[in-house]
Amino acid sequence: MRGTLGTDEIENVYRRLAETMPGRTADAKGPKGQPDAFRSCISCMLSAQSLDRNTAKAARALFALAHTPEAMLELDDRAIAAAIKPCGLYNVKTRNIRKFCESLIAEHGGVVPGTRAGLLSLPGIGRKCADIVLSFTFGHDVIAVDTHVHRVCNRIGLADAKLADATARQLEARSPEWALRDGHFWLIQLGKRVCKARTPHCETCPVSDLCLWFADRKNDTDRGETP
Repeated sequence: MRGTLGTDEIENVYRRLAETMPGRTADAKGPKGQPDAFRSCISCMLSAQSLDRNTAKAARALFALAHTPEAMLELDDRAIAAAIKPCGLYNVKTRNIRKFCESLIAEHGGVVPGTRAGLLSLPGIGRKCADIVLSFTFGHDVIAVDTHVHRVCNRIGLADAKLADATARQLEARSPEWALRDGHFWLIQLGKRVCKARTPHCETCPVSDLCLWFADRKNDTDRGETP
């Protein structure tokens, strides 16, 4: 295990990202651009193992049929599955959507709760989805961990975890409070622009001198090993 950076180094990473990445911009919208918490939750559920463009296509088709939990439950499974087919795993996601809507109505009167505990109590909602909805829809200061954020944090040393949920817990515990609002944006922007999965551009990375993965890679090169 590579370990993690110290408190001062973590603070330094975030300060550099704040200076070099756009952060939360004025046009930042909810998950997949949805206008309310219910559709944000459904969109997050649809996005599992799906490309953004396929998720968006599925969401548009589904919400053209229904955009409230009550209306969603009036649809039969075949109608839901047909609408969301572009995003894949449509039979599983159809069942999750139905269970989510039933629980939302029975336990919360059809209103999406604005707390992590409340969101996690709903079928089909995991830590990533809960934090995305909290951040984008409810405006909470929380770093949601998607694939990009998970990769970047574990490369740099902001976290040391195999699973995204564990990364999220570590970030919450170790990140300075001032960085929680924009942290998700800085990290995902770094992941998409610089710290890419297969071809990271370490030579242009603003935090490469602090990055534990880069240090390991450099040491391997110095020893004549293939990084």
